[in-house]
Amino acid sequence: MTPFKRAVLGSLLALSWPAAQAADGQKVFTQGGADPAALACIACHGADGGGMAAAGFPRLAGLPAAYLSKQLRDWRTGSRRQAVMEPVAKALTEDEIKAVSTYLASLPQAPAGNLRRQQIANDPTERLALYGDWSRQIPGCVQCHGPGGAGLGEHFPPLTGQPASYLVAQLDAWRDGSRSNDPNQLMVGVAKAMTADEIKAVAEFFARSASQEVNP
Repeated sequence: MTPFKRAVLGSLLALSWPAAQAADGQKVFTQGGADPAALACIACHGADGGGMAAAGFPRLAGLPAAYLSKQLRDWRTGSRRQAVMEPVAKALTEDEIKAVSTYLASLPQAPAGNLRRQQIANDPTERLALYGDWSRQIPGCVQCHGPGGAGLGEHFPPLTGQPASYLVAQLDAWRDGSRSNDPNQLMVGVAKAMTADEIKAVAEFFARSASQEVNP
C-alpha cells in the first residue's frame, strides 16, 4: 500500500471512530458487554435510560459521560459498593465503559424543577434543599447540584427526578461507608449530619420536583 493510500485509510478510520463508539455504546446499553456478566443496562434502567422509580433504579439518560464512567470505575475498585453493579462494572472493558457512558450522556435528560436559591423556602425540607443548615455544616443541595438540582459538571449529579428510594440509598451509603467516592468526602459529612427523617424528606422533594413548578 502506498503512503498516500495509508494516509487516506487512516483518515477514514479516524472519521468513523465516533460513530463506531456510539454504536458500541448503544449495544452495551441494550445487549450488554462482551463478557456475559456485563448485563445490559436497559434491563434495570429502562428503554430510554430514564430509570425505574418503582424499583429504585436511577435515571442515567443525560448524565455527564465523565460522571458515569467514574461511577463504573469506582464500582470496580470498591470505593462504591452495590451488589448488582459491582460485578457488572468489573465485567465491562474500559472501552465499553467509555462507549456506554458516551451513549447515555447523549440521551435526552429530564427537565429540572424550577428551584432557585433566591426563592423563599416554604417549609423546613425546602429550606434544607435550597439553603442547607450551616450550623451543622450542611450546604443547600442546589448549591452544589446546580439550579433545580439538575446536576453540575462531572462531580455533582442530578437529584431532580431521581427515585426517592435511590437518593435515600445513596445518602445511607455515605453514612455507613459503603460509598466513599465523593470529592473531599463532602457527601459523607453532609449525610452524617442529616437525620433519617430529613434524608427521606429531601429525597422525596427532589423525586417529585421535576414535575412541579415552584414559584420564586
